[in-house]
Amino acid sequence: MEIVPLADAEQVARLAADVVEGLVRARRGSAVLGLATGSTPLPTYRELIRRHRAGSGPSYDGVRCFTLDEYVGLPAGHPESYRATIARELTDPLGIPADRVHGPSPDPDQLATAGERYEEALRAAGGVDVQILGIGTDGHLAFNEPGSSLASLTRLKTLTEETRRDNARFFGSVAEVPRHVLTQGLGTILRARHLLLLATGAAKAAALAAAVEGPLSASCPASVLQLHPHVTVLADGSAAAGLARRDHYREVYAAKPAWQGL
Repeated sequence: MEIVPLADAEQVARLAADVVEGLVRARRGSAVLGLATGSTPLPTYRELIRRHRAGSGPSYDGVRCFTLDEYVGLPAGHPESYRATIARELTDPLGIPADRVHGPSPDPDQLATAGERYEEALRAAGGVDVQILGIGTDGHLAFNEPGSSLASLTRLKTLTEETRRDNARFFGSVAEVPRHVLTQGLGTILRARHLLLLATGAAKAAALAAAVEGPLSASCPASVLQLHPHVTVLADGSAAAGLARRDHYREVYAAKPAWQGL
């Protein structure tokens, strides 16, 4: 695991955008991106869009995208569905057509098999090359709440009240936040070839410290990242404030050979 403490959220966004663009250029139109929603990745998405519109970004022709999760119970086309959100915030501005953006299906008539079908879609695509991730204030990863199996696969989950409160800012009230979601499991996330965890703000400091420096435990689902061979953690100063080895991480990153990249 490589932990990179940075000064601010803007630096996190720029470096994360570099990782995504590097992959897209290297794979020459065959890249598979794993996309997270929520407020943390928004600056990264805006930076990718800015570069694309300025003409300095790569072509996204042929790039396929998979979202981490989807609400269950929202009306079709609801603006806060994750399919609509990711289209609005990233894939439409990058010119990635809707038929190359995939998410777990919340169709109420097929919920029982939705997880299995999404797992198959991920396998058929050859797996995710770079998975963008955020971390919840309680250490949840995607919608894998504390207590989730570290080997879990895509499935239906019930949201805790804490997570619903965290997401209420996107709705009119907590009461409007759905109680159920379909989410990639921790085991599913671990199959991605490169995990890129973004953490910004003081509210994420305790969870980030538990995830990367604490014990491997289902009580902190994001600690499962410790099992993956290629994890990059980009954290601003506030999110990195609780890291006991913060100075060590800075020293190691500063001395890293440029050819290694992230």
